[in-house]
This record gives sequence, structure tokens and C-alpha cells, in this order.
Amino acid sequence: MDAEQQFQAWFAGRVPDDWFTGPPEIVLDREEIAVVGTLPPPALAEGLGDLERAAVVEGYVERFREETRERRIDIAREAEHRFRRKVSWGVVAGGETVMFTTLSVPVMTRLRQPERQVLDTLVAAGVARSRSDALAWCVRLVGRHTDTWLADLRDALKQVDRVRAAGPGSPD
Repeated sequence: MDAEQQFQAWFAGRVPDDWFTGPPEIVLDREEIAVVGTLPPPALAEGLGDLERAAVVEGYVERFREETRERRIDIAREAEHRFRRKVSWGVVAGGETVMFTTLSVPVMTRLRQPERQVLDTLVAAGVARSRSDALAWCVRLVGRHTDTWLADLRDALKQVDRVRAAGPGSPD
């Protein structure tokens, strides 16, 4: 069982069965475990216009967030102690992903002048408040336009990990 499957199994055992339509998706990085579950569709959203449906979904997500807050905190504390990573929560409702909590991690980088000028242009144009916001905006934009490629790359990295683990000198 790889690390992602281990996290998936642990959360599937801890998250109440009636919260989501299936097991929550677990998204990992070095600092954070994001737990994202799909809510069943709200019954009241049927037959409404776009604005009304959006309002129903927004209220539905907020109700879920408030009603599950104590239990989510307990599960997160257990997971943070066990896995030594912060836990964030989110839901998918009405086709949108809404994150309740997320971890913002500073990332240091060295940029040459042409790259800094890109960030400064975004700040000057009001697209971002700071170079940091501009860089985050750029990363989100790239991620949105390369989702398939990034998913393929992540799958390839998982395969590399499996091959390494099965390599010579590894315990069977």
C-alpha cells in the first residue's frame, strides 16, 4: 500500500459514512493533507434558475461546514498527530469545489529580472496585490491550463516510486 492509499484508507475509516457520496479524495503534499468530499445534491436546487441554485448550494455548503465543524476538528487533530501534516477540508457541491481551510506555505524562489518584471506588471495592473500574489496567480493559471499533463506527470512519478521500491536490495 503506497502512502496515498494509506491516507485514503485511514480517512475513509474516520470520516462518517453519511457526510459524502463516497470516500473523500485525499490530496497530499509535504506539508498538507487536503480532504475533499462530494456532498449529495441538495434537493431544493432542482428546477431553480442559476442564481437561485447557486444560493441554495452556498447555503447547503455553509450548513454542512457548521454542522460538521467539531467532528472535522477532532479528525484533523488525530491525523495531524499521526501523520505530522496539517489537514485542510473541502467539499464538492453543485460542480464547484469549496475549501474551508487551507494551508498557505511560503515558497522561496530566485527570479531573474524578466521574471520579476512579469510579476511587477501584474501588480501594477491590479491583477495581484504583491509579487507573492502574482506568483500564486501564475501558478494557478498554469495549473488550470495543464491539468491533464500534470496528472500524467504525477502518475508517472507514482510508477517511478513503485519501481524503486521493487528494485534490488529492497525488502520483499
